[in-house]
Amino acid sequence: MTVNGKRKVFSGVQPTGNMHIGTYLGAFRNWVKLQHEYEAIYCVVDLHALTVPVDPAELHRNRIEAVKVLLAVGIDPDKSLVYMQSQVPQHAELAWILGTMTPTGVLNRMTQFKEKSARAGANLGLYSYPVLMAADILLHRADLVPVGDDQRQHLEMTRDVAERFNNRYGEVFPLPEALIPETAARVMSLTDPRAKMSKSDPNPRSAILMLDTADDIRKKIKGAVTDSEPTVAHDWDAKPGISNLLELMSAATGRPVDALVGEYAATGYGVFKEAVAEAVIELAAPIKARYGGLDDKEVAVLLEKGADDARSSAERHQAEVRAAVGLDGV
Repeated sequence: MTVNGKRKVFSGVQPTGNMHIGTYLGAFRNWVKLQHEYEAIYCVVDLHALTVPVDPAELHRNRIEAVKVLLAVGIDPDKSLVYMQSQVPQHAELAWILGTMTPTGVLNRMTQFKEKSARAGANLGLYSYPVLMAADILLHRADLVPVGDDQRQHLEMTRDVAERFNNRYGEVFPLPEALIPETAARVMSLTDPRAKMSKSDPNPRSAILMLDTADDIRKKIKGAVTDSEPTVAHDWDAKPGISNLLELMSAATGRPVDALVGEYAATGYGVFKEAVAEAVIELAAPIKARYGGLDDKEVAVLLEKGADDARSSAERHQAEVRAAVGLDGV
């Protein structure tokens, strides 16, 4: 669906507190670019955060923090619609309607449900998470969704449920397409380079957080897992730790991995790790500075406007859904 000649792009982020550098390099940096090319809608999906036990005070704090991080990395409320999912009840209403036509067999096959339920225990919210995600995307009639490998299955399910709805009730939803960035940074754990960097990792040294101090960043990168052979080389089979640091430095600086290998191949790990740390510190510094200058009350005002605009857009579209299924009027 085009608005002012632009196609719509939608993405959401869970309010999990201080984001790690992999989220910025793999997603947020691309979101900033997309807002200049598309009609961008970015949502803090706080209802999704309830699928695992969370302290209410912590969730409240994390919700505001997530928005402040988005603003700090460069998301512009004048160019993008930014709001809290829970402040737009049409998300939940559409999720219920879509859930009535989503086979349980489809939900049983969702990989993330299997993985997360094994760790945290199963509940209905976690089971139906993909349906709410589909509602998030379809509510505003998004054309494009930036996705990583771990979200492709959910987007395919979104397309399937939209097509199922359209076949039953008429052409209401566009079928959203995956938007794959030309370059996508892959940032792995500093303590286990075979696993993705994750804030939920119990080892605090595994992830560089966006708001970490310069000293914290240096210590984490200095302690990153490598190997005993001191040559800096890009080889994920033989040197996953060094390969991870090379790709991290490449993403932070924009320099090709081959050029970095040429410069640091014979310097030893100590010199190389110090260079990686300084590159990440330089990348994070302006973001941290902008974050520190944001006032919570001013952010709340921005969110109120975002919620108003989102509810207006959502209600206009949701009225069409209600009419299609027979829920309009009395």
